Amino acid sequence: MPPTRMQLVRHLGDLPFERLECGSVVTIGAYDGLHLGHRRLLDRATRSAADGGLITAVMSFEPTPKEFFQAARPPARLMRFREKYEALEELGIDCFYCPRFSAAMRDISAADFIRRILVHGLNARRVIIGDDFRFARRREGGLEELERAGRALGFDVERQGSVFVGNVRVSSTAVREACVAGDMREAARLLGRPYRMSGRVVRGQRVGRQLGYPTANVDLRRRQSPVMGIFAVRVSGLGPGTVDGVASVGSRPTFNGTKPLLEVHLFDFDRNIYGQYIHVDFIARLRDQVKYDKVGALVAQMHIDADNARSILAESAA
Repeated sequence: MPPTRMQLVRHLGDLPFERLECGSVVTIGAYDGLHLGHRRLLDRATRSAADGGLITAVMSFEPTPKEFFQAARPPARLMRFREKYEALEELGIDCFYCPRFSAAMRDISAADFIRRILVHGLNARRVIIGDDFRFARRREGGLEELERAGRALGFDVERQGSVFVGNVRVSSTAVREACVAGDMREAARLLGRPYRMSGRVVRGQRVGRQLGYPTANVDLRRRQSPVMGIFAVRVSGLGPGTVDGVASVGSRPTFNGTKPLLEVHLFDFDRNIYGQYIHVDFIARLRDQVKYDKVGALVAQMHIDADNARSILAESAA
């Protein structure tokens, strides 16, 4: 039989009790970016579930706790919700429980979190957490509280140690910092793959076409972007293989734009792709966005950017 699709649940009362009857292996976290540390933890969870005849359940939050507590200036999100959903499903997760992070969730006690959500809701038989995991009001819950409750309520607790690449501890913060600095090679080392943004191609103002550089425009759907500037990219989702290109992430300052947008010029490509869902992998950052006084100066720089991107992508493919 084909595998059952991952089930998305947003409310505690909607959890699929018939699927959870056998018990679950639960992991909890923001999972922003799904970096190497996340993937090791999730791999451990799926293997543990398979060995025990259980299902895997990932609990996350939307918005993330950091977005809730830093509402005025939230951290740049590495993944929007759909991207996280698709990545978890690809990794073979059975149930994605993603409630809204609200004042009620902020104020829940550790005991209530464990009993109501982990035991009664998710029927946890094993809970696997990262080594820095805290939960419940004022971050009162941690490994000791889980282990104590597990002995009383019948579930095991495992802690996954940190993952290091060189001397860098892998974390969403470290990936975000690499992206903000434009170090896409470091971001890729921490993620285990190039940093990616996905989205549907929308109609723009066709400015790029008028300048000789038609672009596929993708709405970022983020309050803040972790990457800004001009990049060498590879695009998938348009058929077999990938298409090289050069991309801009920003507000188009030369044309007094205000809304950040991802614009991708695809090399040696001429096809109508409006409405298609594409994946853009950021291979290298070329430069900052600059406001030019004359359009001709911008076009001259676009020629240079395209040449630089082609060279970088050819080297990386060799």
